[in-house]
Amino acid sequence: MDAATTRHPALDLPFDTEAILAGLRPWVECESPTFDAAAVGRMMTLAGRELALLGARVERIPGRMGFGDCVRARFPHPAGDAAPGVLVMAHLDTVHPVGTLERLPWRRDGGTVRGPGIFDMKGGTYLAVEAMRQILRAGLSTPLPVTFLLTGDEEVGSPSTRDLIEAEAARARFVLVPEPARPDGGVVSGRYAIARFNLRATGRPSHAGWTLSEGRSAIREMCRQVLAIEAMTTEDCTFSAGVIRGGQWVNCVATHCDLEVLSMAKRQADLDAGVGRMLALQSSVPDVQLEVRRGVTRPVWEPDAGVMALYDHARTLARAIGFDISHQSSGGGSDGNFTGAMGIPTLDGLGVGGAGAHTLDEHIVVGTLVPRARLMAGLLATLA
Repeated sequence: MDAATTRHPALDLPFDTEAILAGLRPWVECESPTFDAAAVGRMMTLAGRELALLGARVERIPGRMGFGDCVRARFPHPAGDAAPGVLVMAHLDTVHPVGTLERLPWRRDGGTVRGPGIFDMKGGTYLAVEAMRQILRAGLSTPLPVTFLLTGDEEVGSPSTRDLIEAEAARARFVLVPEPARPDGGVVSGRYAIARFNLRATGRPSHAGWTLSEGRSAIREMCRQVLAIEAMTTEDCTFSAGVIRGGQWVNCVATHCDLEVLSMAKRQADLDAGVGRMLALQSSVPDVQLEVRRGVTRPVWEPDAGVMALYDHARTLARAIGFDISHQSSGGGSDGNFTGAMGIPTLDGLGVGGAGAHTLDEHIVVGTLVPRARLMAGLLATLA
C-alpha cells in the first residue's frame, strides 16, 4: 500500500466543479428519508442507473423490516469477483422528510450549496461515483476490484443492513466511507460506540376534567425519566433523549408515552456500563409501568495498524494533491463502525466539506469538491 514514488495520473484527472454540481443536483432533489421506502427506492434507482452507465454490474437488493432497497455495484476486474477488493460503503437515506426541499431548496450561495442530504452524505457518495467515472474515462485501471454498496437505513443505525454490510466487508481488503469530512478537512479513523433505546411508560387513563386525580399520567412519568437519563451523562458516556410521543386526547390523562434515547461512548466498556444503567431504570411511581428495550447498537471502532497504514497512504496522496488531512476518532456513528470493528482497514470521513448535517442549514463547501474527488480517485487507483 506504499504510495507510488512518481505522481499517479489519477491525482490529475480533469474533475470539473460545475459538472460535479450538475450531476449532484438530481440526487439532492430526489428526497429520500429513511422511513419512506418508496422514496429511498427512487434514489437507489437514480444512483444504480448512474453506476450501470459506468459499466458496473448493478444488483438491487430488496429492503426488509419496512426499509428501502439497497444497491450493490461491482466493476469488472481481471481478478474477478472473488478477489478481495475495495468496498465503497455509503448510504443514500437522509433525516429530512419529503417536502424539505420547499424550505431547503438547492441553492448556490457563493462558495456553498445547500440542499437536504447534500452534506450527509449524497455529496460524498456522488464524488466517489465521479471518481470512478473519471478513472474509467481516462482508461486507468484499479489494482483491486471496486464494489459500491449503497444502503438506505444508516440514519437509524442500519438495523436491516448490518448483516449485508458485514458480509460485503468480509470480502474486502479495504473499506472507504465517503461520509462528511471533519470540520478541519480531516478524515475519520475510528468511531465511538453507540446504543439506542426505546422506552414506554404505561399509566392509568382518566378524564382530565372530571376525574383527574384518578389517572396516572404516562407523560408525566416519562418527563421525570428524561431528566434522570440526561443527568447520567458524563465525559465517558453521554445520554440524549431525542424523540418523545405521548397521549391522544388533551382531555384524557395519557395512558402511554414513548421515548427514544441515544447513548454514545468512546470505549466499549463505558457504553456497556451505560447500557446496564439504562436497562436498570424503573418507574418512579408504583402505578406507572416502565419498559426499557435496547435497540440498535454500533460497536466501537478503534484505529489499528491497518487503519493507520491506510490513513498514511491517504495523507501522502492528499499532500501530493496539495492539501493535508488529519485523522480522528469521531462521534456520530456510521457504517464504518461495523467494518472497522471487524478489523477491515477502513477510512471514513472521505466525503465533501461542509456543515449543518441534519438541519435546515445543511450545505457543502464548493471548493472542497475537486480536491476530495481527486483524493478518492487516488485511493481507488493506488490501493493494492
